[in-house]
Amino acid sequence: MAQRDLRDFLALLEKRGQLRRISAPVDPDLELAAIADRVLALGGPALLFENVIGSSMPVLVNLLGTVERVVWSMGLERVEQLEELGARLALLQQPRPPKGLQETAAFGRILWDLIKARPDRDLTPPCQQIVLEGEAVNLDALPLIRPWPGDAGRVITLGLVITKDPETKVPNVGVYRLQQQDARSMTVHWLSVRGGARHLRKAAERGEDLEIAIALGVHPLLVMAAATPIPVQLSEWLFAGLYAGEGVHLAKCKTVDLEVPSHSEIVLEGRIKPGETLPDGPFGDHMGFYGGAEQSPLVRFHCISQRRQALMLTTFSGRPPKEEAMLAIALNRIYTPILRQQVPEIVDFFLPMEALSYKLAVISIDKAYPGQAKRAAMAFWSALPQFTYTKFVVVVDRAINVRDPRQVVWAIAAQVDPQRDMFVLEDTPFDSLDFASERLGLGGRLAIDATTKIGPEKRHDWGEALGRDAELEQRVSGRWQELGLSDLGAASGEGPNPDPSLFGLQLEHVLERLRC
Repeated sequence: MAQRDLRDFLALLEKRGQLRRISAPVDPDLELAAIADRVLALGGPALLFENVIGSSMPVLVNLLGTVERVVWSMGLERVEQLEELGARLALLQQPRPPKGLQETAAFGRILWDLIKARPDRDLTPPCQQIVLEGEAVNLDALPLIRPWPGDAGRVITLGLVITKDPETKVPNVGVYRLQQQDARSMTVHWLSVRGGARHLRKAAERGEDLEIAIALGVHPLLVMAAATPIPVQLSEWLFAGLYAGEGVHLAKCKTVDLEVPSHSEIVLEGRIKPGETLPDGPFGDHMGFYGGAEQSPLVRFHCISQRRQALMLTTFSGRPPKEEAMLAIALNRIYTPILRQQVPEIVDFFLPMEALSYKLAVISIDKAYPGQAKRAAMAFWSALPQFTYTKFVVVVDRAINVRDPRQVVWAIAAQVDPQRDMFVLEDTPFDSLDFASERLGLGGRLAIDATTKIGPEKRHDWGEALGRDAELEQRVSGRWQELGLSDLGAASGEGPNPDPSLFGLQLEHVLERLRC
């Protein structure tokens, strides 16, 4: 899967009716994103704009606009298979000696997966079919979009940003936003904790420039691997190979000592001179606001290579639903087995898209002792780096479906006394894009214990929960069709358990319903 390219995935989407080609002329300045935003909100197909004003290059957007398409990009068919993948990755997260033949066999399989996941090299890569250097480099020829009216300029959003540690020579692959500054330069926006920023600091200490490459139009599986902040000591290329089940095909860049996916549509090669910065932003971000302008490293490009008839892959941020939210829902499933390994008492967890896919977490536990909900919340916040900026944690009993907002809200309303069951951690690290905090970069976190109270947690008897015995529920289910109620849905007595990640209807279905 990893050695195949973006065009293979487009062919799959077209075969499954999930790609719409737009031949009408569309302006990449504001209009393209506005069209894509409406289609994405309807759960519609990927869009390939074939007539982009100002460029001869098509633009692909909304590629991963549904969780279903994210799952397909990883070579899977069902969202549940993501947890199976997470279970395999969990073995690498916290390895221990296997117990018994079954665990020994599982370790043997993951070791074989690691061998298969090693990158391969292409000597004649498709991404270098056309090479432009020096004065021939012209970013204006690329159909970069400007998504929101208040955005400072044209952007790259889904490029793999590749740098290398100046000391260890270990590469880092991340997904960062870049803003065009002129025909041959862009600023890169990355947090100080990211790998590229660390590499730049090391280069500055050594008095060296930092080489950088931007791979555009890669297979979406590689974007998933680069965006996954799981603390496993593996290169992103090896990690992508584990996702794919086979090694990524890489190619050596033309002018810098870096490697890029050989089937990339476009590759930009350049350098960052430490200390050379320009204002970057403001831009619309995932919080639903414009972020501020920041001084960011300036990248000067001196080489562009590309495939013949290359196409541009892009996306944009904003309030959900957006493509980044669909990625987060899929990653949520992958994290689940890893989180269970880190915090065994956690049964399940969910990061609702409406809460920006990371600001609020609902976790269920198999409660066994007083105070366990508070302990589970604290353990969640420290389990994985990506939970550092989770503001709210709601802890519920294992009987509650964390993906059903009705059940979660019931648990909060029926089982929480605010003066007993809510606790706040003050002055913790905070997302600098979160304007709700009193001081940017520093804020509080809230945990809500919505579990059934036991032992010293209560001072009076707790009411007995309503329920029916299994025999009655099974009898009713067996008579559902006889009663003429099968058109109302499944016969289960548990009621529907909606998962927001599965609500992506195809645009054609939505329009058909509107016509009716």
